[in-house]
Amino acid sequence: MAGQPSNPDPGGQGTADEARAPGVPRHVAIIMDGNGRWARQRGLSRTEGHRAGAERVKEIVDACLETGVEYLTLYAFSKENWTRPDREVSGIMQLSRVFFRRFFRELRNRGVFFVHLGEREGLPGFVVRIIEEMERENPSDRKLHLCIAFNYSGRSEIARAAGRICSDALQGRVDPPAVDEALVGRYLYTADIPDPDLLIRTGGEMRVSNFLLWQIAYSELWVTGTLWPDFRREVFLRGLEEYAGRERRFGGV
Repeated sequence: MAGQPSNPDPGGQGTADEARAPGVPRHVAIIMDGNGRWARQRGLSRTEGHRAGAERVKEIVDACLETGVEYLTLYAFSKENWTRPDREVSGIMQLSRVFFRRFFRELRNRGVFFVHLGEREGLPGFVVRIIEEMERENPSDRKLHLCIAFNYSGRSEIARAAGRICSDALQGRVDPPAVDEALVGRYLYTADIPDPDLLIRTGGEMRVSNFLLWQIAYSELWVTGTLWPDFRREVFLRGLEEYAGRERRFGGV
């Protein structure tokens, strides 16, 4: 939003932290898909699938801390997910209470800094209070930014940014001819976050599902058929290995 510092590395091509080995992406984004199918295969409820998926997050966070990944963005709940059955949505909201409070209190002591991406309007009050509590208690020593896209929509994010730019232009804070990609980026939820170097989708589906539409313009894509609850450390490392073998040209030759 206006007044926020500009994205320090919009293309995700900045100098790597000393802890990050050559070829390791600075920012990994993951579409965590397959919880429902995983549960169905085992005769369980979809809520149990989401619970198993939440347990997997800590393992991947651990792998990021070990390899030097600096930003991990997880697509946890989209605005479109509100159309799912009430029981499933309620289960996800209650699960957020367990995940955020239990996991984050453990991870923040290891330098994991929480970032919420998405709209707070429409979320249950207890979820908003948990998000605000986590933001207040974030560590000062940041080793990994854990960005949770919760109640998020890529198109909505861009439309929201456009509306705020227009509002600021009407109030004289933005000069319309000066609007460029860098300025738009400052109005996104990810204003201070480099674009993803690698986008991983679990569950085998070949689509981006309205996730980080602006930010993944030049991200490398890696899709695995592994369902999210089965997405173990070794599968994640395989994705990093695949990324390390690619040549990124950003539109050049």
